[in-house]
Amino acid sequence: MSVEKTFYGKMPCGKDVHSYSIKNSSGACAQIITKGATLDRLFVPDRAGKLTDILVGFDDLEGHVERTDYQGVVVGQYANRIAGGRFTLSGVEYNVTRNEKGITCLHGGGEYSGAVWDAEIISDNAVKFTYFSPDMNEGFPGNVDVSVTYTFTDDNALDIAYHAVSDRDTIINLTNHAYFNLAGHGSILGTQLRIAADYYTPIDENSIPLGKLASVSGTPFDFTVSKEIGRDINAEDSQLKNGAGYDHNFCINGFDGSLRPAAVAYEPASGRVMQVLTTLPGVQLYTGNFLKGVIGKGGKPMDYRTGFCLETQYYPNTPNVPDFPSCVLKKGAEYSSETVFCFSVK
Repeated sequence: MSVEKTFYGKMPCGKDVHSYSIKNSSGACAQIITKGATLDRLFVPDRAGKLTDILVGFDDLEGHVERTDYQGVVVGQYANRIAGGRFTLSGVEYNVTRNEKGITCLHGGGEYSGAVWDAEIISDNAVKFTYFSPDMNEGFPGNVDVSVTYTFTDDNALDIAYHAVSDRDTIINLTNHAYFNLAGHGSILGTQLRIAADYYTPIDENSIPLGKLASVSGTPFDFTVSKEIGRDINAEDSQLKNGAGYDHNFCINGFDGSLRPAAVAYEPASGRVMQVLTTLPGVQLYTGNFLKGVIGKGGKPMDYRTGFCLETQYYPNTPNVPDFPSCVLKKGAEYSSETVFCFSVK
């Protein structure tokens, strides 16, 4: 195992961005850059042992700054959406950045994903990224110290551990927004997916949960048995129309805060398998419905549905829905969550 630090580029503000490549004994490699604590590249083997980068993204910093759809970034302070860009905490209403259609706060206003994080190599297979978010930045209360630690193992498992502490009561929801393509290129509609969720959160036309859980049984959202992502994606269904495809939160069965299976994806041509485990209550399946041909790696366009996301999370709009699992971080308490992506072949 080894970690290599290299210069990646310079931000428009003049800050240097570096990359950290964690390579295991078989040559598989995870590369993370300090801009957005972004998972930039992930080389894992197919059934023939060939290593391929399975992340949709960019070759250079310019792409990450100017053309991004959150490819590979850590998003926060609140991943996903907050309705109306407002919430009430301890009797106080907070108004946060409305960066989607002027009415919704998406991914915390882009704060964490746009920042250049500090980084420290902490072992021969792990790098810790840290960021300080000042009180009321993007409207969120609290001076918040955040860390995200990436660990890549000889078993081709990528462990992402999130921690945060605030000096005021606040809300927090952190995730990684990687776009996966287990074949390395082409459509993701033939990828087979199973999600350990009997329920999901239906959304309105602005992608805000309606506030109630719905059974996946008998709907296009039933991934309890593995099926191709594309099998039902074009079904006549109002929820698929609201999301322009899958862009929905699934409620992981048996949530109790322990690390448990959330999803398994399998790409038949390459044989790659990706298992997702998390301590969080939800996972957002997003099928690249708004990828519109922006130029990405290798000078090739990131076309419609050439990447899918499995974003582990608290449910969208949780601060405004008391029945959802709480995302409140009390003053001085420690936020901690873990998500693991395990790669294998069959």
